[in-house]
Amino acid sequence: MSAVSPTTTMARPRVSLAVAMLGFFVVALDAQIVNVALPEIRNDLGGGLSGLQWIVTGYTLMFSALQLFSGTFSDRVGARRAYGLGMILFTAASAACAFSPSLPALIAGRILQGIGAAMITPSSLALIREAYHDAAQRGRAIVYWGLGGSVAAAAGPVLGGVLTQIDWRLIFFVNLPVGAAALLVLIRVAPSPRRPMPFDWFGQITAVLALASLTYGIIEGAAVGYGRPEILIPFAVCAGSVAAFVLAQARGPHPMVPLDLFRSRTVSTALAIAVVTMAAFYGVVFLQSLYFQQQRGATALETGLLFLPMTGLVALLNPLAARFMVRYGGVAMIAAGQLLMALGLAGLWALPADAPTLLVALIMVPVGVGGSFTVPPIIALVMDHVPAEKAGTASGVINTARQVGGSLGVAIYGALLAGQDFMDGLRIGLGTTAVVLLFLIAASLPLRQAKQPQH
Repeated sequence: MSAVSPTTTMARPRVSLAVAMLGFFVVALDAQIVNVALPEIRNDLGGGLSGLQWIVTGYTLMFSALQLFSGTFSDRVGARRAYGLGMILFTAASAACAFSPSLPALIAGRILQGIGAAMITPSSLALIREAYHDAAQRGRAIVYWGLGGSVAAAAGPVLGGVLTQIDWRLIFFVNLPVGAAALLVLIRVAPSPRRPMPFDWFGQITAVLALASLTYGIIEGAAVGYGRPEILIPFAVCAGSVAAFVLAQARGPHPMVPLDLFRSRTVSTALAIAVVTMAAFYGVVFLQSLYFQQQRGATALETGLLFLPMTGLVALLNPLAARFMVRYGGVAMIAAGQLLMALGLAGLWALPADAPTLLVALIMVPVGVGGSFTVPPIIALVMDHVPAEKAGTASGVINTARQVGGSLGVAIYGALLAGQDFMDGLRIGLGTTAVVLLFLIAASLPLRQAKQPQH
């Protein structure tokens, strides 16, 4: 076997990181770019508030429901191959969304996008875990991976606003060149090891049923009433599916999610924080997009620009997270990020309905910045508490928690809007989330004493 040159050895981690960042960028971009286009999509394809929610949650639902499967799939076929398959599907589904002739067709395309995104995200983190063996270097790499999402968050609303001024379908066409670039760079990544692992089909099916039925019940129940049989049945399916899933993971021969991961208080608390912070972030983006356009008469482009103070500062400040993690520790970063988010949510809750739109945009800043500061340390905390051979599975678990939070945030916040006056529903959602974040800060502080297990 020929020796590997030092240049190649040094370049390989950077190439893996570049691929991971491109993947997270395009996945995060598609979660953000669509929000400012929702009113234009409704004008073109029809549908009410629930239809708009499904455009968002159709993507995030499959993204979250298949994270667990995709983590195992990544471990089994190799992270590089799983990433490539996911990117191909995501890019093809983006083209299908762009050509959608109806709202159901668009939602179906969004579901396919979510499946592709679910395959990309855990495999991108697994590529980083394979390329960086030192915990400190891996932590910095994860911060830069998060930077890809931060740039997407900054560019998404503005780019979506600009493209929607021309044609909302362009927001999906923009994924095609990014996907092609990611696949070209992926060729330079070293092959990933494969670990023979049987799939937990029963666990995956029950997980999808649980999340889909819960989301359906929340969204559609707001329109027809939560006491109706057609809504109670999905909630019953959700409860039964959750019970079956837990039983399968506890007693199944090849569980998709080893329950011993949750025995660690560090991992369990980090996952809970990931759910709530993502619910807050996705919920605020969804709510404020509708608020600016429906309540304040802003255009899609103006709405995108109003998001720029929040998303732009997220992108600019995200690289500082690595320095703060080294200086103050991941737990301190997580607590500080939650506190910033809670303050921002409380500020939005307290604003009068006719507050200057620029002031509203400025008060949104702590929500975005605080949320972005929690992501890298949460991921690093979880990844550092699992062995390398479970990197794909752990990636799937944490990204499932994050995307479940995003799906539930849009579903719950939208349900609050449907049930009452817009501003009343907005304030209830924001205020409740701020209080929950304050409780989680108290729960996260003791993690300072948690010791990293020896691998």
